[in-house]
Amino acid sequence: MRKGDATDPKGLIAESYKIDGITYEECRSIFLDWALAVPLDADSAALIRELLARHPVEDHPMTQVLTEGLGASKPARRRGGWKGRRN
Repeated sequence: MRKGDATDPKGLIAESYKIDGITYEECRSIFLDWALAVPLDADSAALIRELLARHPVEDHPMTQVLTEGLGASKPARRRGGWKGRRN
């Protein structure tokens, strides 16, 4: 199996574009695997933008998933103290 590079460590995203008839749900699963393989200190938004530039296929479900991933790549904010424990 061919390994990827720093942008696509396992080559999962590139492989998804080669699969005929791949579904949106399958692409989401592949994206999750990709996200887990990316180092914690990596700028995931920059990596996603690089992947979109590398794979300019507008009508592919992975392109949709990657585009949605850009919106979700903002770091989570944690509220500490009593505000974080309120229901």
